[in-house]
Amino acid sequence: MEQTIKTLIYIHAFFGGVGLITGMISIFVKKGGFIHKRTGKIFSYSIIISSLISLFVARMPDHENLFLFLIGIFTIYLILAGNRALTLKRKIKTKANLIDKLISGIMLLVSIGMLIIGIVQKVENSILYLFFGGFGALITIRDFQTFKVFSEKKNAWLISHLGRMIGALIASVTAFLVAGLHIGTTLVWILPTILGTVYIIYWNRQFKLKNTNKIELK
Repeated sequence: MEQTIKTLIYIHAFFGGVGLITGMISIFVKKGGFIHKRTGKIFSYSIIISSLISLFVARMPDHENLFLFLIGIFTIYLILAGNRALTLKRKIKTKANLIDKLISGIMLLVSIGMLIIGIVQKVENSILYLFFGGFGALITIRDFQTFKVFSEKKNAWLISHLGRMIGALIASVTAFLVAGLHIGTTLVWILPTILGTVYIIYWNRQFKLKNTNKIELK
C-alpha cells in the first residue's frame, strides 16, 4: 500500500510540475495566441490530474489530511471555473447554465465548510481554513454575480477566466513551495495568494481603463 501511495505522489508531483511550467509560460506569452491556448490546455489537464490524485492520497491510511483534500477540491474548482468562463461570451450563450452554477455552488458549500471548521474546531491550521474558506466564498459569490451580468458586460468572461486561472497557478506555486521545497509555514501558504490577488486586481483595472478610454474616444 505504501509503495502505491509513493507512486501516486510521484505522478502527482510530475503533473504538478508540468502544470507549473506551462502555467508560467501561458502568463508571459501573448494572450489568446496559439502558444497561450496550447499551454493553457496542458496546464489545465495537468493540474486537474495532479489535484485528483492528491484527493486520493489525502484520504489514504497514514496520509489523511482534510485540509489538503479540500485544497485539492479548491484547485479543481479554479480550473473548471476558469475554463467555463470562456463560454460566458455573448456570442456563445446568454445565461449561465446548470453546470456553471453547480461548479460554483459546490465550491461555495466547501468554502462555508472550511470557515465552519476554522471557527468551531480547534485544529492546527485554523487560520488557513479561515483564509481559504473566506477567499473561496468571496470568489464563488462573485461567480454568481458574474452569471447575472456577463451578457451585458463585455469583458466579464475574461476577468473571470483570468482570475480563476491565475488562482490555479497560485495553487501550483504554493504546492511547489510546500511539498517540493518543504516550506510549510502559514506565510508560504498565504503569501502567493495575496500576491496573485494583487496581480488580478491590476489586470482588472487595466481592462476597466481600456474600456473607459474606448468610450471617451467614441
